[in-house]
Amino acid sequence: MPDDTTTMGDDPAKDGPTPVEIQIDGLCKAFGDHRVLSGIDVMVRRGEMLAIVGGSGCGKTVLLNHILGRLEPDQGRVRVADHDLEDAPLVDLADLDTVEGDRLHIHWGMVFQRNALFSGSVLDNLALWLVEVRGLGEAEVLTIAKRVLADVDLETTEAFMATDVNELSGGMAKRLALARALAMDPEVLFYDEPTTGLDPTTASNIHELIARMHVAPTRSGKARTTLIVTHDKDLLRRLQPRTVMLHEGQVFFDGPFADFEASDSPIIRPYFDLMPVLHGRSLDPRDLPPPGHEG
Repeated sequence: MPDDTTTMGDDPAKDGPTPVEIQIDGLCKAFGDHRVLSGIDVMVRRGEMLAIVGGSGCGKTVLLNHILGRLEPDQGRVRVADHDLEDAPLVDLADLDTVEGDRLHIHWGMVFQRNALFSGSVLDNLALWLVEVRGLGEAEVLTIAKRVLADVDLETTEAFMATDVNELSGGMAKRLALARALAMDPEVLFYDEPTTGLDPTTASNIHELIARMHVAPTRSGKARTTLIVTHDKDLLRRLQPRTVMLHEGQVFFDGPFADFEASDSPIIRPYFDLMPVLHGRSLDPRDLPPPGHEG
């Protein structure tokens, strides 16, 4: 990065209409008597970088799982752009069967908090979806593997690609998780707490990678959209995304991070002060749906 702050959250429609990538209307979700989401309305335009923040148990992960199609709304709907169709129109996730949902996911990349790497080697992790989903051969897989490893500043040697993932450091494992997401050339990149548990230097490097991959050209030529669930105050300050704060199951704030940081709201200020504590600990179980609802 040329400096320590990179603005990623400006309205992409400021120079003209920009297609919508994700549209959430009136989204409600409860697990038993516990109401997690109570009428969420959020629109994400193509090319935006958006961060979802909020205290433990506010529904960030539940919202993300609805966008990913892992949960079904009690009320409301989630529509996403279908990049297999001309002009990528919005489609309602509730109208799609499993095969159609899987087809949408080909255009998405997901970087999980704990990376969710498969057993085996670095190359095994990069090759699986390229072979099973895109049907690529060994030579094409190797070409893509070297490209995405270079993109995330990892070695591209045969020796490194043969390395067992259990031998990687935390920072290297996170970079590999991002490389695996990039291998499918996604139109949308999702990150769930991408820097939790990393040391400050490694986390700073991940910030830079997120920013760089957000503006990297896609095969389709469309602008990439990035959505991040995070408690990382430094990430927010560096990348300056549009920020959506959830509170008591609703959208409490939606706007530029600079406005969020400057707010004197009695809801935002205590949370803002607590962010480093939340960022430093492992995933709170209250952010997850109950067993049997993970999707």
